[in-house]
Amino acid sequence: ETYGGFGNAPKFPKPHDYLFLLKYYSRTKNARALAMTEKSLIEMRKGGMYDQIGFGFHRYSTDKSWLVPHFEKMLYDQALLVHAYLEVYQVTGDQFYADVVREILEYVERDMTSPEGGFYSAEDADSEGEEGLFYLWTTSELDELLGESDSQLFQRIMNIRGNGNWNEGRRHGGTNIPHLKQTWSQLARVNQTNEDDLKSRYEKIRVKLFNVREERVHPQKDDKILSDWNGLMISAFAKAAVVLNEEKYTVLAENAANYALTILRAKDGGLLKRSRKGEAGLHGLIEDYSFVIWGLIELYQLTFNVDYLETAVELSDYQFEHFWDSQGHGFFFTPDNGEQLLVRSKEVYDGAIPSGNSVAAYNFIRLGRILSRADYEDISHQTMTAFARNLNRSGSGYTLMLQGVEYFYGPSYEVLIFGDPKSAQTQKMITEVRNIPQPNKVVVFAGKDGGDLQSLIPFVGMYPSSNDGSPLVYVCQNYSCNLPTDDINKVKSQLGN
Repeated sequence: ETYGGFGNAPKFPKPHDYLFLLKYYSRTKNARALAMTEKSLIEMRKGGMYDQIGFGFHRYSTDKSWLVPHFEKMLYDQALLVHAYLEVYQVTGDQFYADVVREILEYVERDMTSPEGGFYSAEDADSEGEEGLFYLWTTSELDELLGESDSQLFQRIMNIRGNGNWNEGRRHGGTNIPHLKQTWSQLARVNQTNEDDLKSRYEKIRVKLFNVREERVHPQKDDKILSDWNGLMISAFAKAAVVLNEEKYTVLAENAANYALTILRAKDGGLLKRSRKGEAGLHGLIEDYSFVIWGLIELYQLTFNVDYLETAVELSDYQFEHFWDSQGHGFFFTPDNGEQLLVRSKEVYDGAIPSGNSVAAYNFIRLGRILSRADYEDISHQTMTAFARNLNRSGSGYTLMLQGVEYFYGPSYEVLIFGDPKSAQTQKMITEVRNIPQPNKVVVFAGKDGGDLQSLIPFVGMYPSSNDGSPLVYVCQNYSCNLPTDDINKVKSQLGN
């Protein structure tokens, strides 16, 4: 309750915990669940675990107050935290959370995106043989770079101390980790100024320090491109493009998907684990399939490009064929056509990264609802049932799997939209439906008459659409749809809002 997050030290961000709490809040309107989420996400952003100068989150905090990070930056943390901040933004409408998303994605685009479109894996903690050196500042440096007035302002805002603001810093030359202890409104009152003016002045200082920092020796970059972490990042950029209506994010998500589905696609239709400098190899593991499929589902929700849906189905079928445990149910960690092992294990714990089984359960229920495929829903249900003992015994260790359970048992919704895709009226309806804060929904855009979708979803051709191409919306549950409407308020009501 003091610092947010769960437990003492070290503290990992575990964004899927907050995604679960947000879905629980959506279902129950339990204000405590939302408060826990907001407190945690605000404190993480204020702390030293967040790179206040160049953006992006470090891997974890070594202390309970989020001050002193392990300075490594991981791609998967950026992706999952984008999801958490986006969902709390959708629930609250607070621009603070949208700004954090934009900052994280600015970092990923700038420092973690390859020229070919794939995303690099990580940045090391060390530079010049010392952990965190790249990110640390002394008061004398700041005074020299910024001048007295700006230096004093930055030091007040970011809690910089002459003898250092962390234990190692006090022992080694008075180095500081920039971090916030107050909100911007509180800082504006303390500094007797307008909040917008203070932010504007601070931003100029931050950019100046960032440009100076760029001249330092950078931590080494792990430039492997991994299928699973790229899948997570694709899903994050695609979701951000939907929620923030930012075309640039669409381009980045599609470029990365193109990389994954060409360079990281095996000849037999499966996925390869990794690539570096154009060379790809190793059989993909369960996370590679689950996370890439997650990315493809989000891309379909963004673009309504049927190709992404078709590829998600191809990879899902491959995953089921080669990873499924036909006796105990759930998915093995390794495929049956890979290296022959004495024992094929199954992972389900949602640690720093959610498990492949958890994401698979969530994927199959969402795909099942998009495509009206009962067999996919059965796969999801059997996966959750296979690990039911784990969930009942220690639910907090399986928060992504629990989101699949919550989605499966509902209420959850399928929204089918017909209309002329070139019509401004149709596009406005799509945007408004997407912005309804109902997390347990999937949206299918069928064009004027079902069009290309009919090969994947034959039933869409049976739904009446308008003669003039104006938008019509069907809200469905449990394979039963309400009468069509062109009234967004009726859609909101049918979605429980």
